[in-house]
Amino acid sequence: MRLQSIMLTAAAVVAAAFSATGMAAPPEGFRAIFNGKDLTGWHGMPHFDPRDLAKMPKEMRDQKIAEWTEDAKKHWSVENEELVNDGHGAYLVTDEEYTDYELMIDYKTVPLADSGIYLKANPQVQIWDFTETAKFNLGADKGSGGLWNNSPGAAGKDPFVKADHAFGEWNSFKIRQIGARTSVWLNGQLVVDNAIMENYFDRANPLFAKGPICLQTHGGEIRWKNIFLREIPAEEANQILAGSAADGFKSAFNGKDLTGWGGASDNYEVVDGAIRCKEGKGGILHTKDEYANFVVRLEFKLPPSGNNGLAIRTDGTGDPAYAAMCELQVLDSEHANYAKLDPRQYHGSAYGMIPAKRGFLREAGTWNFQEVTVDGSKIKVELNGNVILNGDLSTVTEYMSNTPHPGKDRKSGFFGFAGHGDAVSFRNISIKPLP
Repeated sequence: MRLQSIMLTAAAVVAAAFSATGMAAPPEGFRAIFNGKDLTGWHGMPHFDPRDLAKMPKEMRDQKIAEWTEDAKKHWSVENEELVNDGHGAYLVTDEEYTDYELMIDYKTVPLADSGIYLKANPQVQIWDFTETAKFNLGADKGSGGLWNNSPGAAGKDPFVKADHAFGEWNSFKIRQIGARTSVWLNGQLVVDNAIMENYFDRANPLFAKGPICLQTHGGEIRWKNIFLREIPAEEANQILAGSAADGFKSAFNGKDLTGWGGASDNYEVVDGAIRCKEGKGGILHTKDEYANFVVRLEFKLPPSGNNGLAIRTDGTGDPAYAAMCELQVLDSEHANYAKLDPRQYHGSAYGMIPAKRGFLREAGTWNFQEVTVDGSKIKVELNGNVILNGDLSTVTEYMSNTPHPGKDRKSGFFGFAGHGDAVSFRNISIKPLP
């Protein structure tokens, strides 16, 4: 039997199985994370800081989850392949945790109910009674789907449009999250577009790298069904991030040779459509154009223990960590070789000046997506959809090893790579000048 026939037969079996239960079949690539029969795969948890849960000894943590789950069972039930909550009790939380994914979920609620969906244990995609005038001052009149716990005025806090169906009708969400970058469709309408979901529990840090999905209960009956999820592989995640708000970006690398690049070109090569530093070589490979304020997007891949850097506003000479505006570290930070570095030396850091947040690199050998924004003395680094550095070099007064950085006040220069002898690769490099 041909592979295509086998796949079609398997799809037909899955569709028939779901048809027999009355549940919709998962779309291609998705899987059901609610089985339509019981709470298998889910546990109870109220609104609770997941960091506090993680700090508990395992025995205490297991006991706490068991207590919450017993409470959840008093208020959650399954009727006609629907998850039903009476408006009270602990939230229902997936046993699994997710990093980059698409979630599809249908819900139906009642007047005066207030609910939501926590992503990576973080509140929340809001579900409103959009007719409740007493909550119009909170945004209920704008409709459901917004990232309501984002800061006032932040992107995504309010939905673009009110897309809720009337009470008594089912609503359908599609939610996509890559890092903290979150998009929400409600009943087929885009209501949040690639907005950063803030970490409600610690706004000084990015959203958690991974976490469970939580269904909130809050004051009125709500029903859920057709809960499907698809995990997004790294290559696809990178393409989505690169395709968002792409106007104004111009490719800086043709994928074939080093045309348009200068500096230590003999120490770099083009392999499989990527610029790669030659093993044992280094130096600065830089654009032939200079930039003042700009945004650069690129993908990079590290070998185990790999080390390189992004030279920002360099003149192509000297050590870019000191002579350029800065060198942004490109490093396999979690490798054992780097267990005892200064925090200002790990991946994404403005070397020796401002530390980046850790825990958002993919494992060595996997392509990562990074966006760097340089605006005056300010610099922001976003890695795989997570803002890991957002600082102002003009405010730095303490330097690693008390070594000054005379280049940090440079107003313009080349963009480039600062090789340190490892075969680190870069591809899909595009730059957008800013005013």
